[in-house]
Amino acid sequence: MKTIYVDTSVFGGKFDSEFELWTELFFNKAIESEIKLLYSDVAEDELRDAPEKVKEFVKSIPEKNLLRVELSEEAVLLAEKYLEEKVVGKSSRADCYHIAIATILKADILVSWNFKHIVNIQRIHGYNAINLKNGYQTIEIRNPREIFDYENDE
Repeated sequence: MKTIYVDTSVFGGKFDSEFELWTELFFNKAIESEIKLLYSDVAEDELRDAPEKVKEFVKSIPEKNLLRVELSEEAVLLAEKYLEEKVVGKSSRADCYHIAIATILKADILVSWNFKHIVNIQRIHGYNAINLKNGYQTIEIRNPREIFDYENDE
């Protein structure tokens, strides 16, 4: 595993009681493993109104592990195809941008805590069907709890 695209929900998960432990373990393991974490200008925009502690957390991740990527015109066009095919509704446009960016950049995995619009088997099948139909590879989509073997961690 070389690159993991991180959507906005994962940063916020650090301060959510339901996801805090797994988010902490995920980031610690990613940094320790020298995994390249990708996040986009879309996430930056979504974080603009986030609590200060979330923004500080993002800034605390070592630069060598966190690479900011941009929403390209190609990603916008692919995201629009997800919407046209009704994988999700128009209110989930930003979620589609995350999927499209990760797909186009050939991220090994996209991680999210968004179970309604992203980490959802029907949605994943929908995104990947559109990807294949348009000449892209499929994208592995998981939640942070599923990424690493945490069993041997104390």
